[in-house]
Amino acid sequence: MAKGDQYMRLYERERKKKGGVHYDISSRERKARTMVAVLNDFIEWPLNKLNVLDIGGSTGIIDNYLSSYFGRIIGIDINYFSIQHAKNTYKKDNLIFYLADALNLPFSNESFDVVICSQVYEHVPDSNKLFEEIFRVLKSEGVCYFAAGNRLVLKESHYKLPLLSVIPRPLAHFYVRKIGKDSHYDIKLFSYWGLKALVKKFRCTDYTSKIISESKKYHTDYMIPPNSFKSRVGKIVLKYLYWLSPGYIWLLQKPYSARNTIP
Repeated sequence: MAKGDQYMRLYERERKKKGGVHYDISSRERKARTMVAVLNDFIEWPLNKLNVLDIGGSTGIIDNYLSSYFGRIIGIDINYFSIQHAKNTYKKDNLIFYLADALNLPFSNESFDVVICSQVYEHVPDSNKLFEEIFRVLKSEGVCYFAAGNRLVLKESHYKLPLLSVIPRPLAHFYVRKIGKDSHYDIKLFSYWGLKALVKKFRCTDYTSKIISESKKYHTDYMIPPNSFKSRVGKIVLKYLYWLSPGYIWLLQKPYSARNTIP
């Protein structure tokens, strides 16, 4: 597959759906509220002094929300239509959108205090290269907000097919063709252990459990109501079967000792 095709295929599917997930303002802003709450809890200095890069910012809804809290927001995406929509829709002095490849970021070393990488790693051709670039552009002690799906789930979240992400890739390609969903399976999810290896250069602080146990604080109560059955089950899974959590939210900090080094 040609470089960048994975991004294009994903967003072209959504662009053709009027009101697709990348254009859903309410759901995208809910995600943004959680990002702000988590980062505000973790970071000790004022958010409005920080420069943020959002990788895979898509149609700009999340970036527009973040721009009310941070100093400067740069949203990038490889999809032309998404970036044009963002540029035409959201215009603020501290908000910039670029058409750019996440595997070759057009920014110098240590340019950003915060990098957002939310549900992106599985769409790029080389996730290791993605995190090399994130590591490079983060300032020393800078933070990456990493929201990641787990490969080990009963129903794959992109195609909504049972066990799709668990089975071997050749079988997954056959599966999506047979069902008539696509010509091949272009998502590359990792297990918990694969994700830990992916971010090994960073100091990792886990917010997954906090987001479930304090869902009001982190604005996830629409999804995980406090004291609900879903909340209780989630806490049990995270305590005893953490590797089976359907997703994770980690804050990845670039160590001070890594300053001015490129992995």
